[in-house]
Amino acid sequence: MTAAPFPPPKDVDALRRHLREHALAAREALAARLRAELTASIEMHLDGLLARLAPDSLAYCWPYRAEPDLRGWVGRWLAADARRRASLPVVLDKATPLTFRRWTPDCAMVPDRHGIPVPAEGEELEPAVLLVPLNAFDAAGYRLGYGGGYFDRTLAQRKVTAIGVGFELGRVESVLPLAHDLPMDWLVTEAGAFPRRQSARAVRPAPAARPLSE
Repeated sequence: MTAAPFPPPKDVDALRRHLREHALAAREALAARLRAELTASIEMHLDGLLARLAPDSLAYCWPYRAEPDLRGWVGRWLAADARRRASLPVVLDKATPLTFRRWTPDCAMVPDRHGIPVPAEGEELEPAVLLVPLNAFDAAGYRLGYGGGYFDRTLAQRKVTAIGVGFELGRVESVLPLAHDLPMDWLVTEAGAFPRRQSARAVRPAPAARPLSE
């Protein structure tokens, strides 16, 4: 008997939740020294990719739950060219797209609705490149975030190059993307910078009464 191409519908949510939790647990278990070494490799690959894309602005995310800490790297990227600008995403309300507030290494920060630091004030920017954290992810560019749907809603409305950034330990064969899930244009890990694999895919519709998967 030929295996079904997808798990039974009732199991998809559980499988996606398992992939997310496994990736988070593995990342949080990394020793601090190893995490720093892997992050340094990620920064090197980001240097090469951004030299190729040549954006004048980017948005990145404050490190959360042992994600790669890119604050120092972004500060150096800004210092290399006075014309460059960086921003952090800001959640204004539940179930809305993100806005992006200008960030500098010395700007005042306040916690957002989720307790994550954001610039206390500053102009809103339209970044040319968006660095998106990866929990579990696959070669086609699909990712599992934390379940809020903020990045999917944002990417659906903005013309921006999306670069998923994370550790190889989160790579899986497939995250079982849903119809609303939008892929990254690039994936950057300690192993390199990879354009998303172009391939046809079948998707399951998002459950009607559930929030979008971030």
